[in-house]
Amino acid sequence: MSTARVLPKSYTAYHFEEANSPLVKVELPWKEPQENEVVVEVLASGVCGSDHCVRAGLIGNSWPRVPGHEIVGDIVSKHPSVTNFKIGQRVGVPWNSRYCYKCRFCRSGVFEGCVERSAYTIGGARDGGYAQYVVVPADGLCSVPEVLDPAEVAPMMCAGVTVYSTHSVNGWVIAADESSPESLLYLNIPPGAVVAIQGVGGLGHLAIQFCRAMGYKTVAVSSSGAKRDIALQLGAHVYIDESKVDAVQELRRLGGADVIMSTVPCGQVTMKLLAGLAYEGKLVVLGLSEETAVFAPRALPPNRWSIHGFLCGTAKDCEDTIEFAMLHDIRCIVEKFPLDQAWEAFQHLEHARFRAVIVP
Repeated sequence: MSTARVLPKSYTAYHFEEANSPLVKVELPWKEPQENEVVVEVLASGVCGSDHCVRAGLIGNSWPRVPGHEIVGDIVSKHPSVTNFKIGQRVGVPWNSRYCYKCRFCRSGVFEGCVERSAYTIGGARDGGYAQYVVVPADGLCSVPEVLDPAEVAPMMCAGVTVYSTHSVNGWVIAADESSPESLLYLNIPPGAVVAIQGVGGLGHLAIQFCRAMGYKTVAVSSSGAKRDIALQLGAHVYIDESKVDAVQELRRLGGADVIMSTVPCGQVTMKLLAGLAYEGKLVVLGLSEETAVFAPRALPPNRWSIHGFLCGTAKDCEDTIEFAMLHDIRCIVEKFPLDQAWEAFQHLEHARFRAVIVP
């Protein structure tokens, strides 16, 4: 005979007490979910570069704040108004928990353009996953198959969906049938095109796998030769070691890159590759950087180059990311840290191979 689960009166979390402070262990009181909310027991929470932006006060900026927006866990409590998810269900919690549903972007179904989206960020505007439990709006949840390792799925909520949705939602090729909404060829990048990924880290190692699976000639660009073997194993056709060769010249030898996906958090390093684009090439910036990047705009018109940005995706995008990854055996390489080592995991971000993940 089953019995109802006894929920705690409090739980452990790690938060920033103020801007640029270290993570501090706290005991937070249990909060019952309000309308349209659920409580998720955290099984894994990825450590993302955006968490550093939260700490610096560039995202959110209200204190104290529990960071973490790459979350996988089980629903342990829900408000009666939530009918599309059930107790015990495995779910993912991405960066954007909900949208205003009123602005022109929401009304057009382009939710990532919501003018108020920053007010609903998990781990930014409200507490996130560096904790035993997290209270989140049901609107932002995605379903997660229980057969998958929560620690490997958690980074798909941000790193994975960012590189995947850059292809699918923003119009790269994902299906041969052009009548499909997901193959509108918005960026006109056909199969077989040269796609270069700058940076072989948390975002980059996933981008390599997704690009290879989607049929692109995949080029990995890194600042050293340290990740050559793993990049080739993950599916890169070509590896460019910038410590030994000029990456722009190497890309030009390939005919130029139709797309360069920059995953590095360094503006000037990103812009340095601009000249490696082919005619009508696209530079897609995925890494967050406050650094000023300098380039000569006169190079854009004659080459028809364009610069794009992309970040995260909707809950549906996350589900599509997980499904595509399962079909093509795309795996996130993670390093696991127990919750009581949250600060160590956060500091380890720069050295993680390739994604630090906090687990119970």
